[in-house]
Amino acid sequence: MFSKYLSLIGLLAICTGWHSSFAQQSEFPSEKVVHLLDEPRHRPVRQHGQLYLLDVRIKPGDESFPHTHDQAILLTYISLAGGPQNGRVGVNTDYAAEAFTHKVSNAGPGLFHIMALVHDGPGQPLSENDLPSGMRVDPELENPWFRSYRYQLAPGESTDLQSHSNPSFVILGSEGLAHVSREDGVTRELAHAGEWAWREQDSTYQITNVGDTPVAITVNEGRLQQ
Repeated sequence: MFSKYLSLIGLLAICTGWHSSFAQQSEFPSEKVVHLLDEPRHRPVRQHGQLYLLDVRIKPGDESFPHTHDQAILLTYISLAGGPQNGRVGVNTDYAAEAFTHKVSNAGPGLFHIMALVHDGPGQPLSENDLPSGMRVDPELENPWFRSYRYQLAPGESTDLQSHSNPSFVILGSEGLAHVSREDGVTRELAHAGEWAWREQDSTYQITNVGDTPVAITVNEGRLQQ
């Protein structure tokens, strides 16, 4: 009886989610509604299993298609209509439990630009077993789907050598010039706010500010089953 009760609760939750998503889609009766990953202004630039990295850009005066979120998402803000955002982060994990449909517009004058890490999985219990090594800073954000770290590097300053047991990416949140150097010497230069470098699991690397102004660096990882 108890298992039947749990099954009924699960069915009701699913039906509630469907009803909510359908109600939201009905707000756009004459428009095409697409999934987030199919919305053309949310451009996929990298995929690793259940993780999708999207480069999201909406020009002044433009508007996205109505699109549906049904996955946890980590947002790194590069710029909004009012100006630069310095790589601050935000997150929405509610989408994984209840789908949400909306569209995004940009009244300007600035470019709407974010880097979005989408996690198409259930998340993992919080644990020290998948913590990165070599990080000098604590995570600014940590949940079953993501971790996010932030560095402020002075000119000439470097991080320690670090590695992640989860896939991760480094993004330049501010203007400036930074190098992301692998242990084998291969280097990726980040020369503009919003430029990024993907790091595979267990890849050792170091970040260096090679410019003459301080830089804001965000390091995000998508937590996968270990």
